[in-house]
Amino acid sequence: MSWLAESLIIPYIFNSPLVSTIYKIRIFLTGSMPLSTNNTIWKKKPARQFKKFSLNPPTIVTMFESINVLSLFTEKQRAVKVKQKSMISMIMLDDIDAEVTKKKIKHLHLKVCPPNGIVRVSAPFHMNQKKIRVFALSKLDWIRKQRLKIRNQVREKPLKYINQETHYFRGHSYQLKVLEDNKPPFVELVKNEILIHVPTGADMEKRRSILNEWYQKQLIELLNPLIKKWELKLVVSVKRFSIRSMKSRWGSCTPKTHSIRFNLELVKKSPECLEYIVVHELVHLLEASHNNRFKALMDQFYPKWKLCRKELNSLQIKF
Repeated sequence: MSWLAESLIIPYIFNSPLVSTIYKIRIFLTGSMPLSTNNTIWKKKPARQFKKFSLNPPTIVTMFESINVLSLFTEKQRAVKVKQKSMISMIMLDDIDAEVTKKKIKHLHLKVCPPNGIVRVSAPFHMNQKKIRVFALSKLDWIRKQRLKIRNQVREKPLKYINQETHYFRGHSYQLKVLEDNKPPFVELVKNEILIHVPTGADMEKRRSILNEWYQKQLIELLNPLIKKWELKLVVSVKRFSIRSMKSRWGSCTPKTHSIRFNLELVKKSPECLEYIVVHELVHLLEASHNNRFKALMDQFYPKWKLCRKELNSLQIKF
């Protein structure tokens, strides 16, 4: 039966060049009879003495148990994962430091981040530092303007969520009034005050959480009719939208999934500014980038968009 096993199994095993090489090296080191890949056992040569070799299923099992085939691919897989991770370095742009992050992307991206005006460049893995630096230097005037704009913006003082503190809703300022009672927490607008009912002894974080939950509900109620209105006008569809706390964006859009994210701070801005952001993000479903076509669409559908953008950029920003 051993010849039958050898004739059926060995050709299948030796289909893999890697396994074939490993197996022949093993035979050479152990002094066992080498096997051919043409369904027959090699004959003994008169000049050398070989031990009698017989291949049977237990021998095959033992051989493959001693060779961890999966380990041969582990290092390769690990190397691929390492390549996919981002790589961070620094470059000098005149007197400005810029942080370069190489990612698995196709194009260069440049942004100036508040509150300190940090310059960040995202680049594809294959792009060298020289090309990245040339690109960033070509945008140096724009970078300086953005950094100056950030420095000139009025920054909102850290909120403590205490009585008589100024808070905003839909572009108007209100005085906060904290009421401690044993009722379920809720928030209400009364004339020029925001009344926040909290459990007795609620700390600042609890008060913040209660007020933000109310803000989020109000923003959802404001966004629903606006999105429906502009879906019809632009002939687009939004599959989902969400509310997030974002430091550097008023909103973002993923055209591929038709999903939009809005900054929670928009609930504090004027209705015109909120509508501008809704139109801006929905237009991205027609044009993904901020190119001339995008601007032309904004001019066509929301002519006062530049005024709203200027207003938003000059308003207090929470960092």
